[in-house]
Amino acid sequence: MTFQDQILEGIPSQLPSPKAYDPTINHAPKRKDILTAEEKKLALQNALRYFDPQHHAELIPEFKEELERYGRIYMYRLRPDYKMYARPIDEYPGKSEQAKAIMLMIQNNLDYAVAQHPHELITYGGNGAVFQNWAQYRLTMKYLAEMTDEQTLVMYSGHPMGLFPSHKEAPRVVVTNGMVIPNYSKPDDWEKMNALGVSQYGQMTAGSYMYIGPQGIVHGTTITVLNGFRKIKKSPTGGLFVTSGLGGMSGAQPKAGTIAGCVTVCAEVNPKITKIRHEQGWIHEIIEDLNQLVTRVKNALADKEVVSIAYLGNVVEVWEKFDQENIHIDLGSDQTSLHNPWAGGYYPIGFTFEESNDMMANQPEQFRSEVQKTLRRHAEAINKHTEKGTYFFDYGNAFLLESSRAGANVMNDHPTLGREFKYPSYVQDIMGPMCFDYGFGPFRWVCASGKPEDLAKTDAIACKILEEMMLSAPEEIQQQMADNIQWIKGAQENKLVVGSQARILYADAEGRIKIAEAFNQAIAKGEIGYIILGRDHHDVSGTDSPYRETSNIYDGSRFTADMAIHNVIGDSFRGATWVSIHNGGGVGWGEVINGGFGMVLDGTKEASRRLESMLFWDVNNGISRRSWAKNEGAIFAIKRAMKVQPLLKVTLPNFVDENLL
Repeated sequence: MTFQDQILEGIPSQLPSPKAYDPTINHAPKRKDILTAEEKKLALQNALRYFDPQHHAELIPEFKEELERYGRIYMYRLRPDYKMYARPIDEYPGKSEQAKAIMLMIQNNLDYAVAQHPHELITYGGNGAVFQNWAQYRLTMKYLAEMTDEQTLVMYSGHPMGLFPSHKEAPRVVVTNGMVIPNYSKPDDWEKMNALGVSQYGQMTAGSYMYIGPQGIVHGTTITVLNGFRKIKKSPTGGLFVTSGLGGMSGAQPKAGTIAGCVTVCAEVNPKITKIRHEQGWIHEIIEDLNQLVTRVKNALADKEVVSIAYLGNVVEVWEKFDQENIHIDLGSDQTSLHNPWAGGYYPIGFTFEESNDMMANQPEQFRSEVQKTLRRHAEAINKHTEKGTYFFDYGNAFLLESSRAGANVMNDHPTLGREFKYPSYVQDIMGPMCFDYGFGPFRWVCASGKPEDLAKTDAIACKILEEMMLSAPEEIQQQMADNIQWIKGAQENKLVVGSQARILYADAEGRIKIAEAFNQAIAKGEIGYIILGRDHHDVSGTDSPYRETSNIYDGSRFTADMAIHNVIGDSFRGATWVSIHNGGGVGWGEVINGGFGMVLDGTKEASRRLESMLFWDVNNGISRRSWAKNEGAIFAIKRAMKVQPLLKVTLPNFVDENLL
């Protein structure tokens, strides 16, 4: 069968042979045994819904074994034989070019070079899934290959509910992930519902088909590191950045540190993923001995070298050893997947990687206790460094949240907010006031042709637009513009592409619209192929997250999620090709609501109309909310937007004299 034939086949009428478990692939850890005997029967019944009854007797023992061995039913047997990667759009079967673009993005999310646990359909973050099982993948791809531009596919936590009649202006796909009743958003609720096969953790861009590999987070991390050094009034050259985690969010941190120009030490406990990141060029060196690490870092700092070093071991060892050796850390953070602390997102000190995985599956309460003990020790070591002048920030991975729950010394008393974390979120201190309030966020695009030359052309177009805008940009956003021009100019030489031919930069609504329109005109002229626009959910408007995206909201509304819901509703009728809304994101199940979109540019006038309408709303919705919270940058930005678009009329806040209060 050809690739196209296999896509159109969907779930085959004749079952393929069982597939051997491949130990060379990075696999998800075993999930804990959380279902009762009756619930396990229900999980099997739920899984068998995808198959003709004639196959049930054969599949029941196999699915039962998967559930017992891995804690989930992945249906490995149905994993396709073809290579998984983003093919050029014209290689996909279908009646809708928009649907073909979505197939391309789904396969990019599951590309072995991109996905963290590809055989478990997990893209990043330890549990950020595209689908729950391979039957869902096969059926979804078949629906997309069959659909027309007058149908919409409804996705229900990885499950393709089906094709529904709609119209050309409607989204081709509507995605929800983990949208459970609020009182059922505890971590164990997710474990149970995911094991039953009725809900999944879509992370942000995993379950919305918009992950572009490490590059997506590299750019935001680069901006964060640059502005972190600006906050401490020091050049990155000769500076030291210490953090951890190479798996859940790829090798973004060491790559960003290299682009910013400092020495980066990033600890990781998983040997396999460390080796992969080294082979991919995201880290320069791997060191397993602490004394060797100390010597290497001292020499690198003395020589003002730009180097990224992976320490294969627990990051707590690094913080403690550098304290003993009096090595000054300029910037410190953490990017382990602490939104998922009990299922592989964070590992305890004093155990091998294998011992930890065994404890996680078979002694979950002890594992939980050891993780919390390690978090307390981790926080204590960080506190010693911050007393010496280290600038530490929470990188939105729930590090401070889980540390506080473990009883670590990470809390302070705030005069108006009560008990607060003693360290800021990077959004609260850096990205919120410097970028999001002004409308700057992670705009990204993918070249549907798969041609590197198309990406180079789009880089040149984007750079030209930004340089033209820079000439008349207000002083308040000059730095943001300059950083992104520098980024896009260095994008090719930094070899950021993993998987699809994709790019990201931070732009405001004006920049996004102008760049997108220039792309659309280039497509119309035949200079480049179709372009797929998107963004990270981690943006101005897409996400309500009190400890990350909306952590610099101080009017008491940071625990509300109206903005994210408004955002996805507005995007859907303003022209997005697909929209998504999730519970979970990067900070944990029940801690955030986040939404995203995808939009296909095909060179038509209709695409020009849609991109202007949707991108304007997609950004200014969030600026409006931030301005109502009395954020000065957002008030500046929304007033500027109202001058540009006379149909925009936003309610502005009045300020109260503190003396009157």
